Amino acid sequence: MFKKLINLCSVCCWFGNDQKEVGEFKKDGLLWYHDIGKHGYGEYSMAVIQANQVLEDQCQIESGNFGTFVGVYDGHGGPDVARYVCDNLFRHFQANAAESHGIVTPEIIKKAFLETEKGFTSLVSQLWNSRPDIATVGSCCLVGVVYQQTLFVANVGDSRVVLGRKVGNTGGITAIQLSKEHNANLDNIRRELRDMHPLDPQIVVLKHGVWRVKGIIQVSRSIGDVYMKHARYNKEPIAAKFRLPEGTMMPILSASPSTLAHPIQPSDSFLIFASDGLWEHLSNDEAVDIVHNSPRAGVAKRLVKAALHEAAKKREMRYSDLHKIDKRVRRHFHDDTTVIVLFLNHDLISRGSPNGHNVSLRSALEH
Repeated sequence: MFKKLINLCSVCCWFGNDQKEVGEFKKDGLLWYHDIGKHGYGEYSMAVIQANQVLEDQCQIESGNFGTFVGVYDGHGGPDVARYVCDNLFRHFQANAAESHGIVTPEIIKKAFLETEKGFTSLVSQLWNSRPDIATVGSCCLVGVVYQQTLFVANVGDSRVVLGRKVGNTGGITAIQLSKEHNANLDNIRRELRDMHPLDPQIVVLKHGVWRVKGIIQVSRSIGDVYMKHARYNKEPIAAKFRLPEGTMMPILSASPSTLAHPIQPSDSFLIFASDGLWEHLSNDEAVDIVHNSPRAGVAKRLVKAALHEAAKKREMRYSDLHKIDKRVRRHFHDDTTVIVLFLNHDLISRGSPNGHNVSLRSALEH
């Protein structure tokens, strides 16, 4: 099945008449991509496909003396939080790392998350009278930092990072999920929520076959969504569908990330960071197999197009027809999707210092 999917990807990597270059990205319709570049410990490939009227995903890759930083920010309810996170989280990370003399730890990354959350909450307070709807906007946030010989991962929400690891000398590859997801459709997340809110029988509600926190939102952790964290923002004039019964204990959602420190092994080949738009259509094994069996240049774009082929197939339509559908309408078929593939050069990693390739690249704001 994997080879069939890979062949499908190869066939679909064509570019229409609207292909163009925009800054460091190329553009093909609603697809933005950067085929290949160098980071401090190897190479990377990046791609973003838009489905909403305004792109709600943001992403970035930063590389310098500290190592390599990757961020995937999957917004919901609008683009505001994902853009705010893209503007501020890495800045907080840099400042915290500088205070610790350049040493990176899970605590330093977690602190950057919480500082970003605090900053956005302050912005909501400033805009409450003029733009109360901003209290209902949020973003998942997935960060990976390669520092010396360790990968640090921090996550709120349901974006995912998957490691491709070589299997001995067989030429094979195995997929290892490194991030923990926070989605009410997972049994362990529903248990976690019920344990935290034992007096609230409606903390998770099944609606139309989907589990949602308070019947409203699927993710249990995020940046933003302050209407689910502070009672003073859960009232008029926000829309009635977001307002909870008076006396509901706050906060319900959390901005504190799950963290992991993974010692990088010589068999660790690459990392796939992606928003849930990819994982809705491709399994971990399928995604890793595509990367393993494809040229590096353009591989993030191949993953995105493989997911779109699957999305089209589920609706019994052709990819070429899906490709023609405009943004906003496209959201009925698939989500905004962001993919960054990070290849690991173990000669550089074993030295414990990056190769001097300074990178600062983020997805375009106005899609």
